[in-house]
Amino acid sequence: MGMSVALDSDARLAAAAKVQEEHGLVRTAQAGDRLAFEELVRRYDREVLRLALNLVHRAEDARDIYQEAFMRVYKNLHRFRFECSFYTWLYRIVTNVALDHLRRRTSRKEDQAPVPEDSESTTRDFFDRQPEARAAANPERNLLGQELGEHIATALNRLSPRERMVFEMKHYQGLKLRAIGDMLGTSEETVKNSLFRATRKLRASLECMR
Repeated sequence: MGMSVALDSDARLAAAAKVQEEHGLVRTAQAGDRLAFEELVRRYDREVLRLALNLVHRAEDARDIYQEAFMRVYKNLHRFRFECSFYTWLYRIVTNVALDHLRRRTSRKEDQAPVPEDSESTTRDFFDRQPEARAAANPERNLLGQELGEHIATALNRLSPRERMVFEMKHYQGLKLRAIGDMLGTSEETVKNSLFRATRKLRASLECMR
């Protein structure tokens, strides 16, 4: 018990020290030190790209979001007031950029086709969470699985950009509702309502698969 408390205390101290160090980097970058800003980018570049890819499922679009997000961070760094972690503030910017991108994308007719070309990642994410079934041993089951994946991808594309983002952040990335609210700059209750609407729409869309 005593060792557990000591380890807990050490972990909290280490986390606090990391936050202090990061805040020092942010202040230095706010003062105009480009090297400090580049260090912040280096610390989070992979996670930002991964988040963007998880949200939009297209490598080219994810790179565009990555670049635009860090450009916004650079332009707005002076507005960071240390009221939350830099990590949360950064991710809020990334999700807002991705949300803007999804809104633009869903307004184009070619991106509202019944089965989008970018459904592969969504399908893979879904089937990663399902019981394993070998295609060679059961080709009929594999075909049904592919069809289900296509239906899910199509159903996701029928959601509003915000609904889709909330649903994927909750179910594909495993984020808590409060964390999603922080990243989207909204309340946990609003996120919960968006998730409820998304789930209801998805159930209605997938009714035909029963």
